[in-house]
Amino acid sequence: MAGKLYIETYGCQMNVSDTEVIFSILGKEGYQRTASMEEADVILANTCSVRDNAEQRIWGRIELFHKQKQIRKDVIVGIVGCMAERLKDKLIETGKVDLVAGPDSYRSLPRLLRDIAPDKPQIDVLLSHEETYADIVPVRTDRAGVSAFISIMRGCNNVCSYCVVPYTRGAERSRDPETIVAEARDVFAKGYREVTLLGQNVDSYHWKCPENSVTFPELLEMVARISPELRVRFATNHPKDISDALIETMARYGNICRHIHLPVQSGSNRLLEKMRRRYTREWFLERVARIREILPDCCITTDVIAGFCSETEEDHQDTLAIFSEARFDYAYMFCYSERPGTLASRHYPDDVPQEVKTRRLNEIIALQNKLSLESNLADIGKTFTVLVEGPSRKSGEELCGRTPGNKTCVWRDTGQKPGEYARIKITSCTSATLLGEAV
Repeated sequence: MAGKLYIETYGCQMNVSDTEVIFSILGKEGYQRTASMEEADVILANTCSVRDNAEQRIWGRIELFHKQKQIRKDVIVGIVGCMAERLKDKLIETGKVDLVAGPDSYRSLPRLLRDIAPDKPQIDVLLSHEETYADIVPVRTDRAGVSAFISIMRGCNNVCSYCVVPYTRGAERSRDPETIVAEARDVFAKGYREVTLLGQNVDSYHWKCPENSVTFPELLEMVARISPELRVRFATNHPKDISDALIETMARYGNICRHIHLPVQSGSNRLLEKMRRRYTREWFLERVARIREILPDCCITTDVIAGFCSETEEDHQDTLAIFSEARFDYAYMFCYSERPGTLASRHYPDDVPQEVKTRRLNEIIALQNKLSLESNLADIGKTFTVLVEGPSRKSGEELCGRTPGNKTCVWRDTGQKPGEYARIKITSCTSATLLGEAV
């Protein structure tokens, strides 16, 4: 049966990309996308398992979805993505979910939906060593038609001790670069002016075939050469793998955005080893220094975990110190939450009290807010080329967009349209936003 399809997406940019793939696969089967859960025949949640609070939110959404089934008995409820892969039968056992499909099973969704019957839920969570969905043309979900996500690889081989991704997304595999470039050309021809190349660790991208071999810096150059009017971003980098070749490629092309997301996770060498991050604080800071040397205008953002197993006050102070030295422009900051099945959950007690985790996290947040404000204050008086994304959230009389460094910028609407470039002089700021005027 075909009908109206509603999808909620949780977690990272990779999940947004996957949702666009699902819309494409099911669209070919006659399913029509809807933004209204109340009129949907199929309700899907594309889920994330990286943190416990992300999963807890989904349990609440399942209850809400089930109410739709009580109102309209033929509604189908499905959980797809990482949480589906991790919890499998537990989701079916609720009696409130008809469909469970892992990240490598989206091609099977039409069959799974056809086979659903009363008391006959469907599940497919097999991981693949080959699936990249390279031949699928995604249905873009950016309403403004400005920015597009392009998945260049799937899976991860790093097996950091705290991370569930290798168990939910499988082993690393890279996508044919020609299909990536073709997709980028297609979205540019359709009016999109920014692409973000996505991977769990883009630095590990490496396409090998008998005819040629392509590394991530080479792929980045291939995409950047499509047009100087196409902005190119990427996420996420791994500190152990980021190369001078990548930084130098960024320096050669003005349309490769000056932003690198480099997750540090901890400033303590003892904890970095326990996390299986495979670099030291000294290595990390050397990479930051190299970025600043080659790309002085590059913004560097990061992720950090407060309260990882056995973290001491000295370890925490090391993290604060590396923040002060690296001077990140922005950070995603979280308390450690144990993920079942990971190496850490099997071997390391989650022994830092929650109140200590919270206090340490708050100290990191306070420091980063100070650093973010200082970074933004340094931009006052500068003029940036900003890609217009649309009206700001707070006022219909203002526009917003992002600088090449990925900073949000807001200015009075002077008639620019989404997808156009505007020259904005920064006049003031908060710790989160640059405020300016068109010049």
